[in-house]
Amino acid sequence: MSATTVQVPVNTATAANTPTARGPESSRRGPLARIVGALKRQPGVALAGVYLVVVAVACLLPQLFTSADPIQQDLLAVNQAPSLEHIAGTDYLGRDLFARIVYGARYSIGIGIAVTLISLFFGAIIGLFAGTARSRIIDTAFMRAIDVLSSFPSVLLALIIVGLTGAGVPNLIVALGVAGIPTFARMIRAETKSVVLSEYVEQSITFGLPRWKMLLRHVLPNSLGVIPYMVTISLGGALMGVSALSFLGIGSQPPTPEWGTILAESRNFLRVAWWSGILPGIVLVLTVISFTVVGRAWQASFERKDR
Repeated sequence: MSATTVQVPVNTATAANTPTARGPESSRRGPLARIVGALKRQPGVALAGVYLVVVAVACLLPQLFTSADPIQQDLLAVNQAPSLEHIAGTDYLGRDLFARIVYGARYSIGIGIAVTLISLFFGAIIGLFAGTARSRIIDTAFMRAIDVLSSFPSVLLALIIVGLTGAGVPNLIVALGVAGIPTFARMIRAETKSVVLSEYVEQSITFGLPRWKMLLRHVLPNSLGVIPYMVTISLGGALMGVSALSFLGIGSQPPTPEWGTILAESRNFLRVAWWSGILPGIVLVLTVISFTVVGRAWQASFERKDR
């Protein structure tokens, strides 16, 4: 009896599409392709990122967007509607509103960054000390102090501090910076606690690694990973707080082209020149939303990476 050979048909299309047939290089997507794919999945994040890039360029190089002087007055062109000469119109003193908005980005976002850095610096110190403290009493004392700060709304707390120290941009920065400390302190403490209680940190302690080396090598790098997206999200809130207090006359003073100051100056002319308040308000809202959208997307990416 002769043996019968059974031939199994090979699907050449399937074989050609396997990673081995395509080779290791074609089976992996390049970084540019991954970025493009992410932008396609999240077009809102892409638009927010592009908008923030434009705002950043306006902060650094406002001359690229306009050649007009943001504080030069023209009493013959008071409250003019948007036109080819003044694409965003003029205000009650005839100043070019588009130039004031563009130059105002430097003041508003610059102050917001200073506020966020103060909150980050002191919040990180408190969060790290509380999260790595061996004594439960120290941790509790730090967090009760944070609870006291958190019991006041940030703008109200800033108003109290400014009322004690006086108006002005430096006092405004300090006031809003102090008001933002609890947000950073709570988040960094929580991250620090989770890192300290992780298995690899416990193993390093078991193997005799000194505590200070453990803190520098393991705790600090992993605890501070939340800072980038926290800063991005907090910038939106800081920017809103800066504009709100400037609107109340506590921060930047005229003729400084700061967004909150521009809104404050326009409130008495909305019936005859609506653009003087609506347009800078739209720019402010879009900037705050963009910071929040990019920060939330960054946070989601960070949390997925940790899983």
